[in-house]
Amino acid sequence: MHTYDVFNGDADGICALIQLRLAEPKESTLITGVKRDIELVKQVPATEPVSVSILDVSLDKNRRAVDALLAAGCSVFYVDHHFPGEELPEAPEFEGLIDTQPTTCTSLLVDQHLDGRFHNWAIAAAFGDNLNAVGEELAAQAGLSSEQAEALKTLGVCINYNGYGATVEDLHFHPADLYREFVKYSDPLELIESAPDAWRQLKDGYEADMAQGLGAPVLTESGSSLVVRLPDEAWARRVSGVLGNELANRNPDKACAIVTEKADSTYLVSIRAPLNNRTGADEVARLFPTGGGRKAAAGVNELPASQLEEFLNVMANFWS
Repeated sequence: MHTYDVFNGDADGICALIQLRLAEPKESTLITGVKRDIELVKQVPATEPVSVSILDVSLDKNRRAVDALLAAGCSVFYVDHHFPGEELPEAPEFEGLIDTQPTTCTSLLVDQHLDGRFHNWAIAAAFGDNLNAVGEELAAQAGLSSEQAEALKTLGVCINYNGYGATVEDLHFHPADLYREFVKYSDPLELIESAPDAWRQLKDGYEADMAQGLGAPVLTESGSSLVVRLPDEAWARRVSGVLGNELANRNPDKACAIVTEKADSTYLVSIRAPLNNRTGADEVARLFPTGGGRKAAAGVNELPASQLEEFLNVMANFWS
């Protein structure tokens, strides 16, 4: 039976698949894309029974495609931490590991499933998903030094950064290619120590884009929120998500949002709930068309310019 691996193109999706395929090596067809490209399951042909692993994309957003696969006799292994919809499929060929708690992520769920066999990859993913307190606690429990923990954090953040962009052309690496490069290492600390070209290029790109992002103009700031604006440029689309995480870490009592201009006069919005109150980001995002996400982190793919002022007002008042 042919295998398809469907995964989000961010740190959590990539690190989850790395763990899974290190534990269960298989030749598979990879289906992924930019971080916001989440309706990926429909790319799997529902014409014959195949084996499908789906990692770090919302079941709610992919339910019709999943149901079609199950109806075709496919086996589906689904791991995720986003809102799954009202109920899970009840087909015997469906296995779901889904937990929406704001302190977990897909890679941590895979780590539990595999009894921690590739634990450092899960720690890197936790950092990449901005679960810094979780990552630090896991690193300490694993006996890692502060230098090793910081190295895994840098790796996770950089992998996550690579997933942001309007199209894969914005990215330094297609997420499938980054997966293929990094799955060669059973321990991410070995990857960091050997410093392959892909890792050096990714880290250099992150540092250059972040330097520009931290100088972005502030649209509005209140006692409970901070919103900055980025231009319609590739570097800005790449840095939007990790910049949101960095601003959230620097302002733990504030909700933070990155509003990035788009060529069609709409805005791409990345929202982070306050670190000290990791709820509400998904509720704010869903107030607008094309919005969705998790309690701690969410976004709006196409915010009309006519709704920008409304969005800024919601950001200023929702957590106040």
